[in-house]
Amino acid sequence: MSLALDSKPDTDKLTTYFRCIAGCPGKHSIYDVIYTCPICGSLLEVHHEREPLKMRNALQWQQLLSSRASTSIWPYGSGVWGMREWVVPSLADENVVSMFEGNTNLFWAERLGKQLGVPDLWIKLCGNSHTGSFKDLGMTVLVSVVKQMMAQGSSVKAVACASTGDTSAALAAYAAYAGIPAIIFLPAGKVSTAQLIQPVCNGAHVLALDTDFDGCMNIVKEVTQDNSIYLANSMNSLRIEGQKIVGIEIIRQFNWQVPDWIIIPVGNLGNISALYKGFKLMMDLGLITRMPRLVAAQTKKANPFYESFKNGFKEKISVTAQDTLANAIRIGDPVSYDKAVKAITETNGIVEQASEDELAAAAAKADLTGMFTCPHTGVALAVLTKLIERGEIKSSDKTVVISTAHGLKFTDFKVGYHESTLADVNSQHANPAVHLPASADAVKAEIEKRLG
Repeated sequence: MSLALDSKPDTDKLTTYFRCIAGCPGKHSIYDVIYTCPICGSLLEVHHEREPLKMRNALQWQQLLSSRASTSIWPYGSGVWGMREWVVPSLADENVVSMFEGNTNLFWAERLGKQLGVPDLWIKLCGNSHTGSFKDLGMTVLVSVVKQMMAQGSSVKAVACASTGDTSAALAAYAAYAGIPAIIFLPAGKVSTAQLIQPVCNGAHVLALDTDFDGCMNIVKEVTQDNSIYLANSMNSLRIEGQKIVGIEIIRQFNWQVPDWIIIPVGNLGNISALYKGFKLMMDLGLITRMPRLVAAQTKKANPFYESFKNGFKEKISVTAQDTLANAIRIGDPVSYDKAVKAITETNGIVEQASEDELAAAAAKADLTGMFTCPHTGVALAVLTKLIERGEIKSSDKTVVISTAHGLKFTDFKVGYHESTLADVNSQHANPAVHLPASADAVKAEIEKRLG
């Protein structure tokens, strides 16, 4: 299905559109500047009518998606656009903004798994992407839709986001590729140098504000009330459409078999909402017959979803997020709370937390088996360890941990750990470099001490 670029889409004819997650009536074009339900104020979701998709059976979908994976055929080689019928089927080819994101490695963590007692342990390395995080998956969709909106005469002239680092890097890169101005709101002094320099290099308008992420989010929501600036945070459901392909990729990489557990670090809660959305679509189309159990992993210093889980989700709890090594999930008032509650309840999931010492130790232990984990992956690995120790995750369970970003974005965290300078962390696995005189005897003595 394609759209004439000089006409506004007719929502009555579209099979993909925004709708209210609370069930209010109405279809809203994904090419309209709208983020929440005009009736009740709830978040929107991109809904795909199932009947048109059921024109292919489960086997046909499996064969089609597998045939496209990692090919060089534009744009299907992208992990996202290889599933374009499940993402934005109405998007014109010339408006796809893609850097062949997705198709990331599902890494068998054989050695770490054996150490932890779960030999069937896998790490989905989402950081092996263009800007180094899973945020690329959502930004290719959002920026592509904005490009089509502008081609159709929309008043949008720029995109903007609040960010703790990875979101801004992805938005800046994809906007630069599309030739669309990007405005970035960052909490001053709370983003790693590697994350800060990415949007700077890509020509974004970077504004460092004297507040935390939640404060930046409040300001960007106010600034984007003017429909000339398009909001690119995860409250925009277009992001979820790209991010949901992580779960679909995992199933494809397991030859369409469902793992028992998937553990993911969470902050604003868009990522776990996206995982669930992808699995629900596959269930509805008959590609899978059961859901994995989803686990949301939070840092103890920014744990509103964990606190809400403890009270059975009777009410949403917000906290003032504290400084944490896992700065990308330092969020005290998550936007996608309602969607994430559904993801946990519908999959018999769990929410757990990890301390600074636990996340740092888990990351360092994984690194000793050949990985190079970001602190947020450390949160997920620490939670994995807790669930194993509690007997929730059994030795026979196939378990996947989502690694959301590349460790090279967080070298300050790595250096601090191995120099034993991180607050609230006992660097039990520290392995600092040893400085020696330029003497063969001194070197031999050191090697003998270490290997002997």
